[in-house]
Amino acid sequence: MASWYGPGFDGRKTASGEVYDQEQMTAASSIYPLGTLLMVTNLANQRSAEVRVNDRGPYRKGRTLDLSHAAAQVLGIVQPGTAACRMEMLDAPAGTMPGGPRYFVQVGSFAMPANAESLRTRLAGRYPDVRVDTLDAGKHRYYRVRMGAFASRADALARAAASSRLGLPMLVVAE
Repeated sequence: MASWYGPGFDGRKTASGEVYDQEQMTAASSIYPLGTLLMVTNLANQRSAEVRVNDRGPYRKGRTLDLSHAAAQVLGIVQPGTAACRMEMLDAPAGTMPGGPRYFVQVGSFAMPANAESLRTRLAGRYPDVRVDTLDAGKHRYYRVRMGAFASRADALARAAASSRLGLPMLVVAE
């Protein structure tokens, strides 16, 4: 299910760091990596549009993609506001797994980089794919300790289950 967003966000920074322009062919996604090119097809009218993921969202349950106003116009979903859509990945940014979203097991998020590095060091002896990713949210920077990437949610859940004995919170996230 796709929706669209625009006027209230136009001119603000996106998760990718660029300024949001509702008249560009872009989208927000919580499952595809930033920079992914998607072909989105409205299943009701078969209209298609190519969009680039440059933001995170949507933040409403049951929706997987927030389209810019321009993309929503092309697809014919401005008036209804939402539509069932098919999403096909055309291109993924370098370093991402082709074929869909990547999954991670997040075991911590810290404001202090030393705390994140301490946990990463502790886990690195058991898991070779532990790393610290940074996330800038407004004026704040967070340091997320993650394992992965995994090609499927099932693989990420299996790692989370296997490492739950460490007593750490395990959160499976998709990008």
